[in-house]
Amino acid sequence: MYLLYDLLLLIAAVFLVPFYLLRNFRYGKSRLGLRERFGYLSEERLQLLQNRKVLWIHAVSVGETRAAEPLLKEFRQRYPEHLLLLTNVTESGHAMGMENQNVDCCMFFPFDFSWVVRRILKVINPDLVVIVETEIWPNFVHQANLLEIPLVLVNGRISDRSYPRYRFFRPLLRSVLQYFSAFCMQSQLDSERIGQLGAESLRVRNTGNLKFDHELRNLSDDEVQALQASFCLPDDLPIFVAGSTHAGEESQLLEVYQALLEQDRQLGLVLIPRHPERCREVQSLLAEKGIEYRLRSGLEAGQPVLTSGQVLLVDTLGEVLDLYAVSDLVFVGGSLVPIGGHNLLEACLLGKPVLFGPHVQNFRVISEKLIRAGAGVKVMNQRELIKQSAVMLDDPIRRRAMGQAGSSLIAENAGATERTMDFISRYVKD
Repeated sequence: MYLLYDLLLLIAAVFLVPFYLLRNFRYGKSRLGLRERFGYLSEERLQLLQNRKVLWIHAVSVGETRAAEPLLKEFRQRYPEHLLLLTNVTESGHAMGMENQNVDCCMFFPFDFSWVVRRILKVINPDLVVIVETEIWPNFVHQANLLEIPLVLVNGRISDRSYPRYRFFRPLLRSVLQYFSAFCMQSQLDSERIGQLGAESLRVRNTGNLKFDHELRNLSDDEVQALQASFCLPDDLPIFVAGSTHAGEESQLLEVYQALLEQDRQLGLVLIPRHPERCREVQSLLAEKGIEYRLRSGLEAGQPVLTSGQVLLVDTLGEVLDLYAVSDLVFVGGSLVPIGGHNLLEACLLGKPVLFGPHVQNFRVISEKLIRAGAGVKVMNQRELIKQSAVMLDDPIRRRAMGQAGSSLIAENAGATERTMDFISRYVKD
């Protein structure tokens, strides 16, 4: 099976590597990560890893990297002598990982060729590998097992969309899952699903969702004003922030924005595409609709503040929470189009009401909790988004109550990090 898998990867690489290089050239990205993806580390990396006990945490992209933050913090506190290595697949996830102060070394995850992962596992020789959510690479898992490296899945989830595909490959997946030492799943349903796919029940625990363990942020008025100034946002204009948006969503959101303005309402819009490299595409869309906009990267101190009818287009990484902090209403993207949604709890960390579309299968449990708690509202289409946005923008008391309900929901569901650490700490060598 693994030989055939390597062959299929080689065939795919013939097309994917040139695509990867072309994409990097188009968007001005660095090619340095390509060497790491093939298992070749710089001398600086090798010296850093030499003679160190390593805990390897893998988080594929931005969402998983954010989810891992409480766990990384706990690892740092419990195992200060270990080197914390974080790997990512996407450039945006890598950029976020580089900013994490609890991480000693941040690299790109290797391509899943058997000889590549075997080489890098031997070089790094980690005491433990922790995979965040459900990022299962067959060769990596197999080679870690051959080298007797414990492998743990944390914050694991099996979405409604992916479950049928996993079931189709269950005979092959079962042989890969047997190599995991432990599975820490987000919910009871996820625990049952991973068991049905072949995970041994004694190794599975429902430890809860790490996303509930992020610290609530209570900003002072001075801190909010400082953030407003840094984004050139006025303090007397309602701000609607749309975060983690995708292709097909920005056009709908701009139409929603125009409809709200046509209701004789003063309002500013902040658009945060999930992938900043798409900002050129969104700029073209704004120009077509005749909407004035500013780029976040072009803001300078002393510039006039954003006015009603204008858009702040965010082409930077790592500022989502700061922008949520200065918002009056938050919409979380990847949900008006069939992406599966993104982290709905980030707005709750700042005590903000949250709107989202119907496509939240990746956050189904969280979306249901938000609705039941009165902290979030699901809209089924663009028309409903206009209606609900108008209602909430005109009702500051309701917005405040929803924000407080979201903060309470996070506090009530915290504890996943401690439960996860208690279950997996047996695999860490002191």
